[in-house]
Amino acid sequence: MSKKSNTSKRYTDEYKKDAVDLVRSSGRTVADVARELGVSTEGLRGWVKQAKIDRGEGPVGALTTAEREELQRLRKQDREQQQTIEILKKGLAFFAKEMK
Repeated sequence: MSKKSNTSKRYTDEYKKDAVDLVRSSGRTVADVARELGVSTEGLRGWVKQAKIDRGEGPVGALTTAEREELQRLRKQDREQQQTIEILKKGLAFFAKEMK
């Protein structure tokens, strides 16, 4: 009995771009190209969808790859700043108690 790995494969941006270009230029279905490349059909379908959004052909309000990366960076920065604020508050409370 074989076990499936719970870790997903990571593909380079160049590999994803080439796979999307193959779908667009070949006229074949996403499923056919995915099978040929050995990638998941849903994964390739997502890459194709994101490429359309990045080209400005997606639905209104859909985030481009650059916007998604920026949002992720800003959320991480916000979390770090919130942690810093909490540490400073605790430090202030500690020293305020010591000064009494």
